[in-house]
Amino acid sequence: MDRRGFVTTGMAATLAGLTGTGSLAGVLHGPSFRRIGKTLPDGTVRLSSNENPLGLSPSARQAVVDAMVDANRYPGGWRGPLVDALAKRLGVKRENLVMGAGSTEVLQMAVQAYQKPGIPMVIAEPTFEDVPRYQRPFSYDLKAIPLVRNRYAHDLDRMREAAGNGPSVVYICNPNNPTGTVTPSRDVDAWIADAPEATVFLVDEAYFEYADSPAYWTALKWIESKPNVVVVRTFSKIFAMAGMRLGYGIAHPDTAKRLTAFISANNTNVLACAAGIASMADDELVGRSVGVNTKSKQIATSTLSDLGLEYIPTHTNFIMHRINGDLQAYIGHMRDKGIHVGRPFPPMTQWNRVSFGLPEEMGRWADALKEMRAVGTI
Repeated sequence: MDRRGFVTTGMAATLAGLTGTGSLAGVLHGPSFRRIGKTLPDGTVRLSSNENPLGLSPSARQAVVDAMVDANRYPGGWRGPLVDALAKRLGVKRENLVMGAGSTEVLQMAVQAYQKPGIPMVIAEPTFEDVPRYQRPFSYDLKAIPLVRNRYAHDLDRMREAAGNGPSVVYICNPNNPTGTVTPSRDVDAWIADAPEATVFLVDEAYFEYADSPAYWTALKWIESKPNVVVVRTFSKIFAMAGMRLGYGIAHPDTAKRLTAFISANNTNVLACAAGIASMADDELVGRSVGVNTKSKQIATSTLSDLGLEYIPTHTNFIMHRINGDLQAYIGHMRDKGIHVGRPFPPMTQWNRVSFGLPEEMGRWADALKEMRAVGTI
């Protein structure tokens, strides 16, 4: 047997031994490789992370298998086709795009590129936690502005006041995580239109494809005329690629070039590139994901309504609802029933975020809630 045959056969044997299948093909095309939903092998349902329960589309799975022959190579040959396909999908130029290992890396680039001592970062509270973490280990000025009471939208008036007229970095997660709410885009647009160029806007649209509010639209229209606007999106949510780490920023070419100076080399891996290209070519993928999400959302909202538990109307793949009693105790009770729900999001410590799984998994969550109500724990 030649060296190549030995390596290939050995890898297949190792994988087959670990999984109980008889061949490498069995591993890559078997049930475990195609598993969908949020139910883990031990039966636990993970509704604590905002992941797409459908998993990779069939075409993306096949693209990953086909691309494995290049997994030993650096991803330069795959990056160009990915950027070309993405630029065509968005109707932008290649020069407008910055790729990242998930959208969170693009946000990290932006914080590192634009925030310095004396330049405040203005965020909502609560919102996606990673962005303020990227200030560390430095002690920069963080200004966290509570969401508008009852509407849970960004308080843009107070955020605008906090940003001032000097240099600042403003992070707007829209729709917002963890509340699932939208801040009216006309209000965001009005601020961007009037703001000095020294105010840098990081507009996080990770949940863009799920949003169904007439008051919401993308901020992409600003990228050519406003070098201080960076729109950030991800393949993690609608395309079900959270584990493959693929995201991107869209910005003025000068801004994209500045962000690229902070990029980690070879940050878009071969398999993620292959899956991303195939996912964008799947014309029905977004519709399937939104359709399943809508069914799961309906189960969640009807259950919460029946139990008289207040919830925040959501435009994402998760929902935030009130609980009665101690939050950590509630999380523990759910865990005892084999269901992982969201972590605390201060200061909203009387609320819990639950991420949508498949409809049948949301049914299991609903049954657990009803059981807890029956014994008075919620």
